[in-house]
Amino acid sequence: MEKLRYRRGKIISAIGIALNFILAALKIAFGAVFGLISVVADGMNNLSDCGSGAVSLISFRIAAKPADKEHPYGHGRAEYIASIIIGCFVLMLAVELMRESISKIVSGDLSECFWGIYVLLGVSVAVKAGMFVLYRTGARKLSSDALKAASLDSLCDCVATLAVIIGLVVSNETDFAAEGYAGVAVALFVLWEGVQIVRDAGSKLIGQAPDPALLDSIRAVILNGEGVLGVHDLRVYRYGADRFFAIAHVEMDASLPSLASHEVIDGLERKVLSELGVEFTAHLDPVDLSDAEAKVLEERVRAATEGITEGLNLHDFRLVRGVKKKLVFEAGIPFSCPEKDEEIRNDLERAVRLLGEYEPVVTVERE
Repeated sequence: MEKLRYRRGKIISAIGIALNFILAALKIAFGAVFGLISVVADGMNNLSDCGSGAVSLISFRIAAKPADKEHPYGHGRAEYIASIIIGCFVLMLAVELMRESISKIVSGDLSECFWGIYVLLGVSVAVKAGMFVLYRTGARKLSSDALKAASLDSLCDCVATLAVIIGLVVSNETDFAAEGYAGVAVALFVLWEGVQIVRDAGSKLIGQAPDPALLDSIRAVILNGEGVLGVHDLRVYRYGADRFFAIAHVEMDASLPSLASHEVIDGLERKVLSELGVEFTAHLDPVDLSDAEAKVLEERVRAATEGITEGLNLHDFRLVRGVKKKLVFEAGIPFSCPEKDEEIRNDLERAVRLLGEYEPVVTVERE
């Protein structure tokens, strides 16, 4: 699977490198001959795309390498690094384009332009639109962040080249040196593009939240397991395009034999892997269904704490009997919750103490 993905990614990247090199050579040559800074800038943009394509090509090769001693989770995150490198190339280019364009505006020079330039730029827009479709399709089929970055790059190139065309038309039809302003527009588009690429890839490299649809699918598989009472603390980690790992706490009746519960857990781990492609590890949380006092107390706590904060998820209730009864439970809250963890913990402890002589032991966690 990884070899097939690498082969397809290599073909797409190679096509992109070849097309970008041809466009860059033609634009830089014509722009230099006729003194058209915006055309040269557009050509330099295409030339940087060749470097981006090379980085993408290398990233596919690295990502396809199997797991080893130094990298037990594989090399899939190499694509995120490749995307960041591509974004940095784009940002450096944007700065240089901006400098050259402002210089052109300050000088106020008007450049002559002939019909062949318009034909070249028109063909460039068409080619870049085709590359956008090629990269976008490849990104979706191969789940590639590097190709996704390249598709965004191609789309912005279309807009940038159109800006160059408009600038040249205005410059040749009027006495206004619009070409320099067109270069500034190109630089701004390229800058925006670079920021988007770096931000998206950086977020995934740091550890971006998983797709909610994937979380729902994993929960659905777990909750359909025989004897499963609930699931919480579900965590999903991503190491590349198709490498997912997940852990979760699965609640089951404490009275069941341990071997039977273990068999159910093993079955869930295999099913999540086979159906969703996620390497899943489950932690068994036994629930004492025979403890009537604990169940009634859990219902009272849920009722008493309702409305403390939006998205509150109480779980792992245990009633520990001793000199003083301790009510132990965990409280999951969303990352969007504005209240501090300590504030929520204090509110929950106060609510428990109002129910009677119970000592609350509350763990608050973001989920």
